[in-house]
Amino acid sequence: MTPDRAAGLAETARALAEGEVSSRELVERTLARIEGSRGTLNAFRIVRAEAALAEADAADRELAAGARRPLLGVPVAVKDDMDVAGEPTAFGCAGAHPPVAEDGEAVRRLRAAGAVIVGKTNTCELGQWPFTEGPAFGATRNPWHPGHTPGGSSGGSAAAVAAGLVPAALGSDGAGSVRIPAAWTHLVGVKPQRGRVSTWPRGEAFHGITVNGTLARTVADAALLLDAASGNHPHDPHRPPAVDARAAAGRDPGRLRVALALKPPFTAVPARLSPAVRARVVALAERLAALGHTVEEADPPYGQIGLAFVPRATAGIAEYVAEAPFPALLDRRTRDAARLGRLLGGAPLRAARRAEAVLHRRIGRFFTSYDVVLAPTTATPPPRIGAMAALGGFATDRAMIAACPYAWPWNVLGWPGVNVPAGFTADGLPVGAQLLGPAHGEPLLLSLAAQLEADLRWHEHWPAPIAADSPAP
Repeated sequence: MTPDRAAGLAETARALAEGEVSSRELVERTLARIEGSRGTLNAFRIVRAEAALAEADAADRELAAGARRPLLGVPVAVKDDMDVAGEPTAFGCAGAHPPVAEDGEAVRRLRAAGAVIVGKTNTCELGQWPFTEGPAFGATRNPWHPGHTPGGSSGGSAAAVAAGLVPAALGSDGAGSVRIPAAWTHLVGVKPQRGRVSTWPRGEAFHGITVNGTLARTVADAALLLDAASGNHPHDPHRPPAVDARAAAGRDPGRLRVALALKPPFTAVPARLSPAVRARVVALAERLAALGHTVEEADPPYGQIGLAFVPRATAGIAEYVAEAPFPALLDRRTRDAARLGRLLGGAPLRAARRAEAVLHRRIGRFFTSYDVVLAPTTATPPPRIGAMAALGGFATDRAMIAACPYAWPWNVLGWPGVNVPAGFTADGLPVGAQLLGPAHGEPLLLSLAAQLEADLRWHEHWPAPIAADSPAP
């Protein structure tokens, strides 16, 4: 382990368990890295320095007494839409938000596994956009190219992991918000089955389209964090059967039928796959074929799936806006989306929820012919900082759909998807591809992702360190 970059999650847990390093030493290094990156990457909204050091000392006492838990003493981060007791949950919004009294269920489970929560990472306002910028905290930047966004809405978590500030982090994914920043920062990003990782105190975040997921440099680390965070609050409405993600990441996936889906699902505005992204995804398909899988071009029968997405997304925004302590400080685009959500929150929302069962049957039949879908995670490489932040509502929607038309259907379905790094453009910008599966399909997706990782060794590539005195874009 080197002071300037975090080792992987599993390696850190092993070193702690074997007494090679103390939790306090690791947390001190982590806090120093975070502080040194604040003027450049700006990945964290809240840093829990004093509390994290106290938690590290408690972990060291446990370790010395012989206690062993999966993440005992390991520093990790969570996105600022998750409740951490004693800290505010601003979810990208401006204003001095009050601290919450209790951990959310996912954070509670991380603590039960022994993790030290060093801070809460930046996210755009209410997680709506594929960039992590806003007046509440400024712009979070991409460690590979600081002039570009790391994506969103889990951009702070992605930037923190990609830069090596922490070994892994939780994010949330309502329309690709784990997978998109993972693609644009060269990470593994797991969007699990709905209910796999609890979103409590909201049983259904954004009417079921948003789930909590993991970001890490390797499949094994993403799986380890997923296992630690998985599980349900007694009142969760979705309770999928348990899986052993870490074991799955160590298994051979067998020979699979892979559908290469390059056509974007239908949207009301045009979306075109960038040739640079297409080339990297096709190259990944060729690697899968070389590994013995059957790969052929085929697109899932999405139909008008967007009609089942918009009411759920906007009605969810309306609910958050109704609870916002400082509504006058919200972005105009947020207030406009909330107005639409109030209009769609009755019969259209009920129809959108009913449509899910039809979509499950129709798209589920696709998986009688194929085991996995391979699709671009985004249509473009990461945009420059500020490219979308100052646009109006309709212009933002157009730009967002043009850049990111591929990820959101799996949020409607509630099924799992895993972003894997697909390489870099000629300009050195990271892009990704997503492995998509049917209900409860995380084990197969993780096995296949791990096979690709062993072949491509993407985790061996790091962004160049950004000097602390580098001017912010």
